[in-house]
Amino acid sequence: MMTNNTTELAPATTMTDTGLLILRIAVGATMIQAGLMKAFDFGTTVGFMESGGWRLPKFAAFMVTASETLGGIGLLFGVLTPLAACAVIGAMVDAWAVNVSADAFWSQPFNVPFLVAFSAAALLFTGAGTLSVDHRMFGRSRAPVAIAVGLLVAGIVVAIVTWIALNGTNPIHFTAP
Repeated sequence: MMTNNTTELAPATTMTDTGLLILRIAVGATMIQAGLMKAFDFGTTVGFMESGGWRLPKFAAFMVTASETLGGIGLLFGVLTPLAACAVIGAMVDAWAVNVSADAFWSQPFNVPFLVAFSAAALLFTGAGTLSVDHRMFGRSRAPVAIAVGLLVAGIVVAIVTWIALNGTNPIHFTAP
């Protein structure tokens, strides 16, 4: 007897979209909270950048605040998800580097920035799903693979270049600096 596979796949798609919505809410809310904390206490954010040896600390503080807040909003609602994920990846690679920059990069446990960066990368490749503004307004829920790979590389490269240009050190080292 033949079965209709289309009916069997529909609930899985709904479950996948629900899972992507849950992941977007978690990552988006995490980033919005981190960004708004920096925005509402911008002086402390600038002071943290200054104490960490960052050049142009106001500019660096603005960049991380904007990336976290706008990236978080984009992921939460599934708006321009590939760009939002790229912004979050870049901010979290640098946040992770802050946590491990005083020692060899593998010496610290994987932490929240590391987890958030990988979650954003997952959303970059899976897309926001059908329960998103991207799907409702633009008729798409995922970027082409080449664009996803390009944005992943861009997020990581921009984070490393930003770190080197504004912090003056290489965040990736195999021994303690």
